[in-house]
Amino acid sequence: MSIPTRNLADQHVGAVGHGLMRHDWAAKPTTDEQAFEAMDLSLKMGSTFWNSGAFYSSDPKNKEANLQRIARFIEKFPQHRDSFFLSVKGGLVDNFSPNADIDFLRKDVENINKQLGGRKMDLYEMARVDTDTGIEQTMKNLIKLRDEGHFKYIGLSECSAETIKNASAVGPVSAVEVEFSPFCPDIQSNGVLDVCQEKGITVIGYSPLGGGFLSGQIKSNKDFEDGDMRKDWDRFSDENMPHNLKLVEQLQSIAEKKNITSAQLSVAWVLHQSDLIIPLPGSTRPEGVKESIEAANVKLSSEELDQIRKVVEEADIKGVRYVKNDHVQDKLFA
Repeated sequence: MSIPTRNLADQHVGAVGHGLMRHDWAAKPTTDEQAFEAMDLSLKMGSTFWNSGAFYSSDPKNKEANLQRIARFIEKFPQHRDSFFLSVKGGLVDNFSPNADIDFLRKDVENINKQLGGRKMDLYEMARVDTDTGIEQTMKNLIKLRDEGHFKYIGLSECSAETIKNASAVGPVSAVEVEFSPFCPDIQSNGVLDVCQEKGITVIGYSPLGGGFLSGQIKSNKDFEDGDMRKDWDRFSDENMPHNLKLVEQLQSIAEKKNITSAQLSVAWVLHQSDLIIPLPGSTRPEGVKESIEAANVKLSSEELDQIRKVVEEADIKGVRYVKNDHVQDKLFA
C-alpha cells in the first residue's frame, strides 16, 4: 500500500508522519521488538517523515533514550538508514526552558548526531522559543549551525504567527511543529496556519489524535497508567473529561458511517485542511501505526468536512492544553 506524499523543504515525504516520542517518554517504554516492528512498518507503508526529540525519555539518567533507539533500529535494519527524513527537537535545558545560545545549541546538535550513531538528523527544531535570545538571533545561530553541516533544515515548534514572520525574515524556516487536531484546531484561528501558507512553510501537526483521546479508547482519567503524563493534563481531568468526550462521540458517529475509525477520521480531517500539513500520530503499536497511515487515503466530501467543522466549532473544549500554572504551558505559541 502506498500513500500520497507532501513537500518538506526540497524533499518528498509520506503525507502521514511517524512520531517516536511515546516509545520512550512513557510510563512503560516500548520494547525494541515492538518499536522496531512499528518503525519498520511505517517505512514499508510510506510514512517516511520521522520525528524525535533530544529529551524524549522517561529515564532521568538517560534523556537521549529515543535517539539511541533510532540508532539501534538503524543497526538492525541498515537498509533503512537513509529511508526516512528525521526531525529532532532540541534547544532545551534540563528544566525544559529554551536556550538558543550558539554554544549551547552547538553542543546540543553535536550530541544528537552522536547519539544517532553517525546518521545525522535532517531537520533541527527549536522545541520552544527563547524569548531572551530573541527569534532573530536564534535564527542567525541556527543558520550558522546548518552551514557547519550539523543538519540541513531549520524548524521551529510551539511558535506564534508573529515569531514565524520574524524568523522567516532572517532565513528559511522549513517546518513549524504545532499541535493540530479536531480536539485542538487553534492554529486555524491564531494566524499560525495562515502565515505558514503565506510563507510556504510545512506544518507538522503533532497529536492529530489529541494525545490518543480521539481514538475513542480513553473514557476517563483512570484509563491512563500511573506515570503517564497525560493523567495530569487539564483537558483529561475528572472535571473536564466528561464534557470533552462529547466531541469524540460525535466524531465516532461520523466515522462509523464511513466504515473507518474515529482515529482515521481525525487524521484524514487534518490532511484535508491544507496541503502543507503533515499529521504526526505517535502510536507505539504496529496496529495503531497502520491505522493512522491508512488514513492518508481516506477521502472526505465537502458535506462531511462541513459536518466535522460544525462539530469542532461547537465542541467548546474545556481546559488548557497541558497542566495549569506550569511554566511549559506559558511557552506555548511564544
